[in-house]
Amino acid sequence: MSEAILEPDLPIIDPHHHLWDRPTEILKNLPPSDHGFMDIIRDIPRYLLDELLADLKSGHKVIGTVYMECGAMYRADGPEALRCVGETEFVNGVAAMTASGLYGEVRACAGIVGHVDLRYEAVEDVLRSHIDAGHGRFRGIRQSCSWDADPNVLGPLHGRVPEGLYHDSKFREGFKVLHKLGLSFDAWLLEPQLRDLIDLARAFPDTTIVVDHVGTPLGIAAYEGKRDERFNVWRDNIRELAKCQNVAVKLGGLPMPFAGWRKRMAEPLPASETLAAQWKPYIDTCIEAFGPARGMFESNFPVDRFGSDYVALWNAFKRLAAKYSPGEKNALFSGTAKRVYRLGL
Repeated sequence: MSEAILEPDLPIIDPHHHLWDRPTEILKNLPPSDHGFMDIIRDIPRYLLDELLADLKSGHKVIGTVYMECGAMYRADGPEALRCVGETEFVNGVAAMTASGLYGEVRACAGIVGHVDLRYEAVEDVLRSHIDAGHGRFRGIRQSCSWDADPNVLGPLHGRVPEGLYHDSKFREGFKVLHKLGLSFDAWLLEPQLRDLIDLARAFPDTTIVVDHVGTPLGIAAYEGKRDERFNVWRDNIRELAKCQNVAVKLGGLPMPFAGWRKRMAEPLPASETLAAQWKPYIDTCIEAFGPARGMFESNFPVDRFGSDYVALWNAFKRLAAKYSPGEKNALFSGTAKRVYRLGL
């Protein structure tokens, strides 16, 4: 049975979710794996507007969302560098559907964060193509640098990027273009890589950077049983990163397999009280370091469905935010996202 909604009138902008469709024939060809991400891929093959709306309308007052790139709906042909623009074209269509008002007051995908490999020679041309395709909704890009020497940490995501991407000279040359075009940058990386992001943020103080998923603490594979042991290292790096005033933090992503609290999707989902207790050290540390004005709760759905349903996830966040003032809550649940992603909601 679903939980009762806490603070049902608190407005929420969900600043981080995905959309995708994985045909059956693709799923049949996936290799066997014990990694939790394979559960997500196999058990959630489709998450499009209908599935998204079911979550957004499950009880919490979600007024808008920001779409986060996940490699969905790339163009099947045309120049390789421009195929990623297909994702923005697709998502802008979804945004236009909810902007019609046909589905109620929620405005899904009011902001769009796409993907570009900043190492491309013609990166500015690709970014401008995204801006055109977004018709006023394109806000920035995400390029992950997630890497670990142990391939079992990332599982099916291992090998997508080389070690040290954020230090790469070609990457940094492309990164310069973001500020020129008024675009932000979302960074997904793993906890041991936080120093890479600190260096990047210091090198580009005029570019707005958002660190996703509180920096992705690890508790699986080579880090199994070491999550608590590494907490102080993570905390010290988060505090150092927060000194960079151009950086904001997304408060979420903890239900993913990486932290190691839940092993398989077949296990019972925990209640929001349990989730809040697990996440409290990480959420509290981030809010204390960045302040509510640079922190935003995120769903990371449907990926975070691995460890929580949508109702319990936002209930857990509301439990963790109970000690904050109404103004601080407004920032954490909608205001920061509205400012960082320049949303007219």
